[in-house]
Amino acid sequence: MEPHSQTSDTPDSRSILEGQLRECFGRVVYSHKTHEKCADILLSRLSLIKLWQIILSAVTTGSFIAAVFDVGQIGALIGVLVSTALLVLNAYTKNYDLGELSQKHRQAGADLWVIRERYLSLITDLRMGEKPIEGLQRERDDLLEELHSVYSGAPSTTYQAYKKAQEALKQLEDMTFSDAEIDAFLPKELKRG
Repeated sequence: MEPHSQTSDTPDSRSILEGQLRECFGRVVYSHKTHEKCADILLSRLSLIKLWQIILSAVTTGSFIAAVFDVGQIGALIGVLVSTALLVLNAYTKNYDLGELSQKHRQAGADLWVIRERYLSLITDLRMGEKPIEGLQRERDDLLEELHSVYSGAPSTTYQAYKKAQEALKQLEDMTFSDAEIDAFLPKELKRG
């Protein structure tokens, strides 16, 4: 009696593998976009903090200059209050480097982009039917290991970033293109329209 192979290349097994690959692809698409949105949110927040640091520094300096020229104690009091707010803001940015965190999200997004494209290629290869299913399963398993490595080193995302990613993907259709849009990037020989 012949031993039964672990995998068989049947239409059912290809369909099951395709379902799993599509699910993984969808999750990676969302993760990639969410990390991009996290980076955008953090950079926006950093810009706002830097603006407030400049404004508070200017107000503090102006208040102390007014106090030096004996304009009154109100100038000194305002200077103390504003400089205290500036100190808190500076302490926050010292302990929580938004620029570095944003860069880590950008890197995670870039790493996920490559994996996303490899999942897309794997689904394409599966649908073409030219590669044996065992080879496709090995590629899937390798991608899973790479994905685990990226997720292990990536910073956590936020719900706000996820909602922005969801809006970008569903309403703004960030990942979809019409044939005409794709044709605009291709040489004449490769155009469909």
